[in-house]
Amino acid sequence: MTRSLREVVFVDGVRTPFGKAGPKGIYAETRADDLVVRVIRELLRRNPALPADRVDEVAIAATTQIGDQGLTLGRTAALLAGLPTSVPGYSIDRMCAGAMTAVTTTASGIAFGAYDVAIAGGVEHMGRHPMGEGVDPNPRILSEKIVDPSALVMGSTAENLHDRFPHLTKERADAFALASQQKYAAAVAEGKIGPELVPVATRSAEHGWGMATVDEPPRPGTTLEQLGTLKTPFRPHGHVTAGNAAGLNDGATGCLLAAEDVAEELGLNVGMRLVGYGYVGVEPEVMGVGPVPSTERALARTGLTIEDIGLFELNEAFAVQVLAFLDHFGIADDDARVNPWGGAIAVGHPLASSGVRLMTQLSRQFAERPDVRYGLTAMCVGLGMGATVIWENPNWEGAAK
Repeated sequence: MTRSLREVVFVDGVRTPFGKAGPKGIYAETRADDLVVRVIRELLRRNPALPADRVDEVAIAATTQIGDQGLTLGRTAALLAGLPTSVPGYSIDRMCAGAMTAVTTTASGIAFGAYDVAIAGGVEHMGRHPMGEGVDPNPRILSEKIVDPSALVMGSTAENLHDRFPHLTKERADAFALASQQKYAAAVAEGKIGPELVPVATRSAEHGWGMATVDEPPRPGTTLEQLGTLKTPFRPHGHVTAGNAAGLNDGATGCLLAAEDVAEELGLNVGMRLVGYGYVGVEPEVMGVGPVPSTERALARTGLTIEDIGLFELNEAFAVQVLAFLDHFGIADDDARVNPWGGAIAVGHPLASSGVRLMTQLSRQFAERPDVRYGLTAMCVGLGMGATVIWENPNWEGAAK
């Protein structure tokens, strides 16, 4: 029996507005699974040509799979969203790359022929479930020095990256962070960020019902002077601050994936086409370097080079890890191809959800940029990993008509 792989396309992506974690955040009294439900329903609402029973799988990621982020979230959220009981679902965890892994895993199933259509996404309610809640690390991890103790504190791993690459100064990190805030603010003002957002009804016992319609974390008035005065909580006289790192956030993302022929059959949008991907492991204590080898792997396996990539959506967990990536590939800190609408330093990083935010933004950028053929989404991953996915623009002006 011979098999041929099918082309897989990203049809559409949406997300909730991202909130600040904690008792004063917009989602303080909103359940994590309800955020996912809102995302799934919105995907179906925006794509009425897709019959609900044509969805073959729902994969939802969460880093802290406990409480309202537990109980096989992909299945329970699918049921709560009103999908037919015939639609299965599952949960997935690769820390920050959870949603990205949900996409590549279901996409691989589509390419193989096991599915026609899938929903993939992620959620993190860091206010309800701080990173590491309820975990019980095997004592051998530290007692046998399998990893350095700093590997379990993400901010410390970023400080370690500054140590390894001393030319990546705090001043460069702060300048990159400021640019992220400025690019995000410009994208909102120009209407580039906003159409993908799903309004979410929020509840507060003190204030009653509200509606989340915009991202809560951005600080548009940020200045370099302000960034220079912030504390370095992970090390005295360190480099990493609340200003040049993503915050603690709540939010959910989701996307529709399909075989390209099925998308054409159903009249669904083709936002971008999957080219390939790569995941790698690196030293956990410098996890921020992960996107470098994962990108090298993805490029090698697709036969592309870094010069072929016209747009980069890099998750800004910490400014230093993006700078390490840019330096390795010879890309300027202010290269216009990189995070043109800002990044996680401005908008936030609800861990397992962020991969699909990157993809959704890249897909929307592709629609505006027929001069660009390939784009890349990449992120560092806790416990020492990197993740990269390469996409092709179906609107590329050089494509055969």
